[in-house]
Amino acid sequence: MATMMLADQGADVIKVEQPGVGDYLRLSPFSRGGLGAFFVNGNRGKRAITLDLHQPRGRELLLSLVRGADVFVQNFRPGAVEKLGIAEADLRAVRPDLVYVSISGFGESGPYARRRVYDPVIQALSGSVAIQVHPDTGERDLVRHVICDKASALTAAQAITAALFARERGAGGQHVRVAMLDASLAFFWPDGMMAHTMVGPGVERAGPTLYQLYRLTETADGHLIYFAVSDAEFHGLFRALGRAEWCADERFRDLAARMAHTAVLEPMIRAEFRKWPTQEIIARMAAESLPVAPALSLDEVIDDPQVRHNELIVERDHPSAGRIRQPRAAARFDKTRAEPGRLAPLPGEHTDEILTELGIGAEERKRLRAEKVVG
Repeated sequence: MATMMLADQGADVIKVEQPGVGDYLRLSPFSRGGLGAFFVNGNRGKRAITLDLHQPRGRELLLSLVRGADVFVQNFRPGAVEKLGIAEADLRAVRPDLVYVSISGFGESGPYARRRVYDPVIQALSGSVAIQVHPDTGERDLVRHVICDKASALTAAQAITAALFARERGAGGQHVRVAMLDASLAFFWPDGMMAHTMVGPGVERAGPTLYQLYRLTETADGHLIYFAVSDAEFHGLFRALGRAEWCADERFRDLAARMAHTAVLEPMIRAEFRKWPTQEIIARMAAESLPVAPALSLDEVIDDPQVRHNELIVERDHPSAGRIRQPRAAARFDKTRAEPGRLAPLPGEHTDEILTELGIGAEERKRLRAEKVVG
């Protein structure tokens, strides 16, 4: 995802895979024509080459690619790149100003450094699981998408652009290290660790944390999400629910009073919501300028009127995988417009193209395939 974001913004990204299966995300569910959906959604805009880095000639070809590259990104476990001969020192020998990026689970040292890791493990360690508590049962759960993987991707993409900018200003190439644990805890911290930010005595707690407030609201025929903070918003909520008299109730008319009577007010509000059909109460709340939305199904997300207005979802045809639907790049630039790059590549799809750019002729390419240096 990190390099896909850069590809969306104009970078020429070459994905290097081992001959054979290559990136295991290629085997993701919901596949067609040699491409899996999970792989497609993280590899738009890239070119693909297969190289056997365990063979000396495969490593030589990688070094040839690095000579013309600005950035090299790898996410092997610590120690693997040294065995393959593609550690920072190896690559900097052929490209001194290279930005070398290492993405790992826990960092390059420490008690967990050599452990294999996936997103849910980092969720458990970075606090996400701790706050995914059902408000009624107290049961914990995971965030059901790879939030830590994606937080790490965002961190890496931003760090790469910062390193390139620093290089333009004379800092030279450098080694950028992104540990999933570090990126995920930093991403989680601003709101997730509100109650653990102030150290020592004398901290005044004026109310609950955000994660204690977040919850689904049941209606007569479904669920919605709303969030009210100010007195004006709560008074608008009371009116929308048909309970305007609560605005003058001494228990609920201002923030301090509501905080003191939360245990009374919350079940009263929930009971009123269950009397209203979802769309009807949303319309009444919107008329009161309240932040509110229905809890959409995944199918409904695609057809949401604001999503459609923003032209967020793009459909294109892949030669083997058929019709593919994805969101466009989220950031919009008014001068350097980000156009959707080519769809995710098949294994080694651009091997010949890239080898030709390295000056390798047809006969040598044939020999490299016969020796299984390339796929």
